[in-house]
Order: sequence, then C-alpha cells, then structure tokens
Amino acid sequence: MATNQLLRDFIRNDLGLKGTKAACEDGMCGACSIHLDDKAVKSCLLLAVEADGASITTIGGLGGDAMHPVQEAMIDNFGFQCGFCTPGFIMTISALLEDEAPADPTAVKKSLVGNICRCTGYTRIVAATLDAARRIQSTEA
Repeated sequence: MATNQLLRDFIRNDLGLKGTKAACEDGMCGACSIHLDDKAVKSCLLLAVEADGASITTIGGLGGDAMHPVQEAMIDNFGFQCGFCTPGFIMTISALLEDEAPADPTAVKKSLVGNICRCTGYTRIVAATLDAARRIQSTEA
C-alpha cells in the first residue's frame, strides 16, 4: 500500500469491495461513506494509512448475515432510484441512528447534508430514515 493511497481506493481496489463508491473525488457527495470506529466518514478524504488499526465497516458488512434495519427501510420506502448514492446514505444514516433518532424530516435533512442524491430521491430517503429509526427503537424496547 502506498502511503498516499486514499482509504476509498484501498477498499475498492486492494480489497475488492466495490460497494464503497468513487464519485466526486473531494468529499462533497458522501457516496464513499463508511464506518471508521463506528462513525460515518468519507473514505475519499482519508489516507489508508490513517485507518491502520481502526475498525472499518463498509456497506457489504453492515448487516452481517442479515440486512440492517436501514437497508430494509430503504427498500420498503423506495429510498433509492439509480442506487449509486444508496451505500453512502445507508452508512451515514446507520451511524446517525446509533447516536440519535432524528425527530422529524427537518432534523433528518440536516443530518444528511453531506450526502447527495443526483436523482432527487430525498423525500423517500427521509421517509426511510424515519422508518429505520422506528424499527431500531422498536427492537431496543
């Protein structure tokens, strides 16, 4: 691994995990979002060597052997169109819901400001986020 290799490129090219997308190249779109030590980060903004020793989860490992509630909610609420941005949104939403459950659509929109959907599926992404929050809360109760 080169010391200047981006974490996103290491994940995609060296590990062969193509769910982490390469899109804007400058951290603006969120398509490359992963969990680094349980926090959502944009992997195009980190060098791979910066993640040495950290816990990394990509979209492919999010639910383990089952789908994560956010993945289920995105499907059930048609929270994607072309699907390119979906892994980044799911990783951002799942990390968000580990910390807090947004109370309303406005709070969801504010929390997802670093992710871009070019197909303008935001209404359904917001609905899926609120649905996933309910699902997670019902399993914790």
